[in-house]
Amino acid sequence: QVQLVESGGGLVEPGGSLRLSCAASTMVFSFYDMGWYRQAPGKQRELVATITTYDITNVADSVKGRFTISRDNSKKTVYLQMNSLKLEDTADYYCNAVHRFTKATYWGRGTQLTVSS
Repeated sequence: QVQLVESGGGLVEPGGSLRLSCAASTMVFSFYDMGWYRQAPGKQRELVATITTYDITNVADSVKGRFTISRDNSKKTVYLQMNSLKLEDTADYYCNAVHRFTKATYWGRGTQLTVSS
């Protein structure tokens, strides 16, 4: 069982920056493709960014150029650096882990981001 714990959410003004972190409780973090998803009130959960075990990244068009995903395998942590935040970035952000071979999938409980002036 993998536990994912997100942190770093909060209230930020439009144009501001924030970094989310997701710490994983697994001894083989490097075997997991990691991702960030978000769910705004009244909307479906959507992909924000992913990073594979080979450090190949994919970022949603809506955040491209503003958000960056990265990972530190030694710390078993994945990050989401968010710059130039917009009102529409307001959502609960969830960390996701998918085992490279077994495809076992895990979710964190989420961290809330509110972008407001």
